[in-house]
Amino acid sequence: MDEDKFKRLKRPRYQMPDFINEALIERGLMETYQKRPAYQQNDYIGWITRAKREETISKRLSQMLDELDSNDTYMKMPYRPKGQPSKKRP
Repeated sequence: MDEDKFKRLKRPRYQMPDFINEALIERGLMETYQKRPAYQQNDYIGWITRAKREETISKRLSQMLDELDSNDTYMKMPYRPKGQPSKKRP
């Protein structure tokens, strides 16, 4: 990971657990994840790991993977990667 982009985080930085790392690699989404801003990467990890129940952890991990796969959503909000033109509405 590009450590420089994490220097400006104002929140505590969360370390990526092995199960999240493995899920990103398995789904082929590590590059997409790493292209996201540092705050998004950190927020996803913190949000997933703060869950207490296994069911909630699994649900949040699935949401993150689906959002990365579509690459147009962040925490159920519209997201547009830097440099990507906005989608025109009909």
